[in-house]
Amino acid sequence: MRIQTKGLILTEQSVGESDKLVTVLTESDGIIRCFAKNAKNIKSNLCVGTQSLCYSRLSIFKGRDKYIIDQAESLSVFYELRLDIEKLALAQYFCELMINIVPEGAETVPYLRLILNSLYFVANGKRPMPLIKAVFELRLLSLAGFMPNLVCCDKCKIYESKIMYFSKAEGTLLCDSCYKGEENYIPLSIGALTSMRHSIYADFEKIFSFNVTGTALQEFSYAAEQYLIYTVGRHFASLDFYNTMKS
Repeated sequence: MRIQTKGLILTEQSVGESDKLVTVLTESDGIIRCFAKNAKNIKSNLCVGTQSLCYSRLSIFKGRDKYIIDQAESLSVFYELRLDIEKLALAQYFCELMINIVPEGAETVPYLRLILNSLYFVANGKRPMPLIKAVFELRLLSLAGFMPNLVCCDKCKIYESKIMYFSKAEGTLLCDSCYKGEENYIPLSIGALTSMRHSIYADFEKIFSFNVTGTALQEFSYAAEQYLIYTVGRHFASLDFYNTMKS
């Protein structure tokens, strides 16, 4: 059986002297692992199209127990990511999240669209990287079925107060009147809360159509990261590396 699809190469691993094993987020078949024979040879037509972070048009042979890429045409290589170690670290974190969070059997077009748009903004520097990262984390969790409830205070139902408190454990809010010092709550200014709401509720075409700076950006970024780590229940080596580069 042959599959004609587009996909983003999330990881690549050397196999022997000339072959690769790549992990691909495809439009049609979810996340799959494929062999690419002779792909390490610079003269091979698979060399560029099977690089990590390359978005490619792929022809894949599906055997009984493995996938083999025999054609790969690169559509975007996100070259700018490879020139900046912090950008590259963030891109690798996005890829690791996809591998670990996208549900098996899920429709992957929305996930592919999210990571491609996020990589575009990272590569071109059109938004602060902490903002792109936070939007990506919250939108990814929402797609995977872990959307937080940020409509109003979970107790009194007020829409917002000067400070709202976000539960990284429950994904809910408390206003400053209802919050009584409970654990695992993160204080959010109006700017940070508005950013979080926009990230999960806005139409996809508009999720990066805002900016936030200063303390509000720090709160937004911290809350999104903490919610993701608590929800997934693990840390990510690529996140640790990105935070090291950012520091």
